[in-house]
Amino acid sequence: MNTAPPDFADMTLDELRVALAPDIAASAIFDGWNETALKAAAEMAGCDPDVARLAFQEDGKRGLPMAMIEAWITSVDQAMEAEWPAERLATMKVRERIRTLIAFRLDAVADIDEAVRRALAVMAQPQNLAHALKLGWRSADIMWRLAGDTATDYNHYTKRAILAGIYSATLAVFVNDESEGKADTHAFLDRRIDGVMKFEKAKAQFLGKNRELPSLTRFLGRLRYPAR
Repeated sequence: MNTAPPDFADMTLDELRVALAPDIAASAIFDGWNETALKAAAEMAGCDPDVARLAFQEDGKRGLPMAMIEAWITSVDQAMEAEWPAERLATMKVRERIRTLIAFRLDAVADIDEAVRRALAVMAQPQNLAHALKLGWRSADIMWRLAGDTATDYNHYTKRAILAGIYSATLAVFVNDESEGKADTHAFLDRRIDGVMKFEKAKAQFLGKNRELPSLTRFLGRLRYPAR
């Protein structure tokens, strides 16, 4: 079945950035995350280069490279959500849900690891680091929500921080992995997830054993408002 080419004229600038992002990433393998890659991607996709440039100029506060990288990460997030909705993951154990989602992201960039390497270098620059951390948190949040997490207490934050750390560490291995099928990367990912699952199990056991301990909050409240 033939797929009709996208109609860029009907897209918002946000939609245009995401639509062009995969082609920009493919061009970044050779050109880096710069205007040359943007122009090449626009021509490849059949989009007016001036319109493409305008779309990314709207994000000029962060600079062109980070604007393109953010659009690319968004495109991977959206593809992951489309391929692995929560109901499809629901039959798996939590460990497998998280592993499946990260593996999807790795497979999505398997043939453009040089673009990933260049993107990580851009994101590690001091002026980009804070925004890069926000993007990592956002992707981790999407993965946990797809995995069915509904925590609203401190676990909400610790889970996302840990997952963002696992994902970034896995990407660092991925860009230097020359094993067949990135086998070393997937083995590294499995070890990291196993470590986190053991930690979560130990934490749950500890909290369970201490469930009957006096609440520090209640104790302090009684000091302030003693029973009459």
